[in-house]
Amino acid sequence: MTELTFAQLGLDQRMLETLEAENYSIPTPIQYQAIPSLLKGRDLLGIAQTGTGKTAAFVLPILQKLSEKPVKAAPRRPRALILAPTRELAIQIGESVKTYGRNLHLRHAVIFGGVGQSPQIQKMVRGVHLLVATPGRLLDLIGQGHIELDAISFFVLDEADRMLDMGFIHDVKKIARLIPEKRQSLLFSATMPRDIARLAENLLKNPERVEISPKIVTVDRIDQHVYFCESGEKRDLLAEILADENLRRVIVFTRTKHRANRVAEFLSKRKIETEAIHGNKSQGARQRALANFRKGDTRVLVATDIAARGIDIDDVTHVINFELPNEPESYVHRIGRTARAGAQGVALSFCAPDERPYLRDIEKLIKSEIASKGERPLMEHIPQKPKNEQSQNNRPRRSNRKRGPSKAAGAAPQEKSSKPARSRRRRRGPKAA
Repeated sequence: MTELTFAQLGLDQRMLETLEAENYSIPTPIQYQAIPSLLKGRDLLGIAQTGTGKTAAFVLPILQKLSEKPVKAAPRRPRALILAPTRELAIQIGESVKTYGRNLHLRHAVIFGGVGQSPQIQKMVRGVHLLVATPGRLLDLIGQGHIELDAISFFVLDEADRMLDMGFIHDVKKIARLIPEKRQSLLFSATMPRDIARLAENLLKNPERVEISPKIVTVDRIDQHVYFCESGEKRDLLAEILADENLRRVIVFTRTKHRANRVAEFLSKRKIETEAIHGNKSQGARQRALANFRKGDTRVLVATDIAARGIDIDDVTHVINFELPNEPESYVHRIGRTARAGAQGVALSFCAPDERPYLRDIEKLIKSEIASKGERPLMEHIPQKPKNEQSQNNRPRRSNRKRGPSKAAGAAPQEKSSKPARSRRRRRGPKAA
């Protein structure tokens, strides 16, 4: 079957030139399913995880439609609004808007809490066509009279399930009531709990439904292993594993902010370059930690689930679950950060006796048992990041525990938010967060 190109999706020449400059020619599944419908003005319900290319799937058509009817940016009155649950995701979407819209003479702004509001207000006073925002800061600036939403023609709600988890749904509903009913609306969510389904019914009119399954990724691209140990042994176990320098860029997940700090402090004392990222960190500290991790100055990033959601980092060799998540879906999101854009990776999990129920729930969700590496790892047995050409025959040896079918549901590869490296070979569509 011949693969579609962006030129076949209805994008105009300026957008195609930008994509060509970014070395993208082949759209991802969500892009070739969503872009034609969005260019026709349809509402859209997208069920897709971070890593599927969904940001470009809505940014490209919205930028094109804004540019088709060029008007001067009005002070305080944007024409398009994209809501994101976290500061990091809002910033990444803003970077995508800047990249894909650089030939369109459109102005945009990104607003979020945790930083001073004066520069954000100044941008709104000058006028923007497209606004990317987190719900809390947006409502603050609306209440102060710095933003009006009566000119919105395009409304995007990204990561709606995470909005629900973080308690933002009531804010989202307030914002939606301030937007004209005559608009094009898009809602994206990795999962579809009942509250999100009801929200979609209220926000969307006769939407096109696009659902992208990431099931194959966990089995094919991520080697998963579990180490059984006592809770008090986990820190030493982590240090032993990180003694292997082949673990070059590692994200360690904890369930709490306090634990993230403690683990980061412990590793730093062991002379392992480590930083923590969570909701109690200032915006500046979080951005510095991410920048250092991207550059390779920091080898290990310790993160909580909410802080890490939407973070886009290239070439993460390993994910380590210092604590198993109590929601099995979070496990899939976590390990997907080490298998991006066709790459492979390794996910290691530490399981204390009181976490065995969490492990059973995870294995039930992914429909596969996770290979056991015993009670304590031997250094020569620490799994290395496999090469892309590694065959399926080289999968890790299965545990003797009897479980269900071996095929697993998985996590989509992470999306690019920063400018992708140039390459002569054809690449899949933009993977922005």
